[in-house]
Amino acid sequence: MAILHTVNKSPFDKNSLERAIGTAKEGSSVLLLEDGVYGAISGASSSAMVEDAMKTVKVYALGADVDARGIKGRVIDGIELVDYAAFVKLAAEHSQVQSWL
Repeated sequence: MAILHTVNKSPFDKNSLERAIGTAKEGSSVLLLEDGVYGAISGASSSAMVEDAMKTVKVYALGADVDARGIKGRVIDGIELVDYAAFVKLAAEHSQVQSWL
């Protein structure tokens, strides 16, 4: 059962990203959106955790939120930037969506 885990809080303020990654099973996905996209920054304190998770789960970031926060050139290699239509498609492709607040 593949779950889409959505994280909208910054890893610098909350532990939502850490909890989502800790819960995500192989084959599941993590989507970073709103301030959650700060978890996609290469070289940040959370980047090793995200890169390790990418060995078993797919990590996405909402491109509009990455652009809005001016971090497009700093995204971890391998994180796929998606648009809103792809967000909807991801939600439909997974058996469940878990939002981490």
